[in-house]
Amino acid sequence: MASYEDFQKLEIKVAEIESAVPHPNADRLYVLGIKVGDVRKTIVAGIRAHYSEEELKGKKIVIIDNLEPAVIRGVESNGMLLAASDAAMLTLIVPERPISDGAKVK
Repeated sequence: MASYEDFQKLEIKVAEIESAVPHPNADRLYVLGIKVGDVRKTIVAGIRAHYSEEELKGKKIVIIDNLEPAVIRGVESNGMLLAASDAAMLTLIVPERPISDGAKVK
């Protein structure tokens, strides 16, 4: 079980997707260019079967911003987007109202 202190270590923020391109080495992955406040990052996400590139561009999403970088099929990922899924569907966790990218989720 995670403690409240463990949760507090996570930097959960709003990000804006600036670009979405198919991963060069994986059919189910996108390489997303995101903006988190003044910082631009790349994250790799397994959402290609559920969203088109056009649907993703400009979308505000919720990410974990302070994960250690991970190389996924040869591309460095610097964060993780949050999504919910069940047997039939995957959906991104998104802000309910307009808010600036970089905003902290508490």
